[in-house]
Amino acid sequence: MIIFFRTVFIALSMLLSSLYFVDRPYSMILTAAVAGVVALLILILVEYVLHTFSARMFAAAIIGLIIGFTLGHLINLAYGALNITVLDQFSHIITPLIYHLSGFFVMMYFIINYDEITFLDKIVSPELQNADENMSYKILDTSVIIDGRIADLCDTGFIEGILVIPNFVLNELQMIADSADSIKRNRGRRGLDILNKMQKDQTIMVKITDMDFADISEVDAKLVKLAKIMSAKVITNDYNLNKVAEFHGVPVLNINQLSNALKPVVLPGEDMRVALIKEGKDVNQAIGYLDDGTMVVVENGRKRLNEEVDVTVTSVLQTTAGRMIFTRLKEN
Repeated sequence: MIIFFRTVFIALSMLLSSLYFVDRPYSMILTAAVAGVVALLILILVEYVLHTFSARMFAAAIIGLIIGFTLGHLINLAYGALNITVLDQFSHIITPLIYHLSGFFVMMYFIINYDEITFLDKIVSPELQNADENMSYKILDTSVIIDGRIADLCDTGFIEGILVIPNFVLNELQMIADSADSIKRNRGRRGLDILNKMQKDQTIMVKITDMDFADISEVDAKLVKLAKIMSAKVITNDYNLNKVAEFHGVPVLNINQLSNALKPVVLPGEDMRVALIKEGKDVNQAIGYLDDGTMVVVENGRKRLNEEVDVTVTSVLQTTAGRMIFTRLKEN
């Protein structure tokens, strides 16, 4: 779309310029052509600079410059009120110097700390500020969108507040959906379908934010910084992002941890029925799975492979990968 508008602009400029220079001297046409090339180079430079600046950083620079000049004006008023006759001969240097220094230093302070200045949210992302102050923000990462369970969880009503999807997450989803790898492509398209479904659901509050951080390349780092700025929680099922966010003091809601916590509690001595589908790691062991994906290890079950058997629970092991249930054949 940007290329289209750029092409249209150049074409219209050339057309209007050719109409203007009809019957003009050759020297004037040559001068205009050189000026046009210089103007085009300036436009390319401006466009490059705009791509490197986020909307938040640009707003910080403008506000910082205004505040800096205002501060410089107040300092000059105070300086004039002091009426220091010794410095009168240098006033034509001191006055503009105060304006320039105060404007520059305040502007640079705002640019350097633009991601920590919270009132910029009202300028860059006003739609997020119009929400109920009691509503909390929850930022979705790419993995949890592709996973899809977040949509079902929202339907249950357990997730409250506003779900925030940053544009850089949407861009990553789009890249995955356009991948040459068919598996990645299907995952990306699934994520986009999940988002469309959630946006159409009137009971789910979904907001898109264009807040970005041009100086950060990794999406996970951008998510953590955005969460700190918005005082939001991050919803994910990515183990690494979970640990990084916790390290930075950002609250995390992990879908996988929630899933493990909601699995039925099984106690030693209870009986269950399970289908044995493969051999276990140790001798005579067999492996089966419950409906929720929990692994069941059956001692002396290898001789009953590809059968449904009654087993008795001997112990339960909770690991980072999930829950494992150790059992023995009931007949034993």
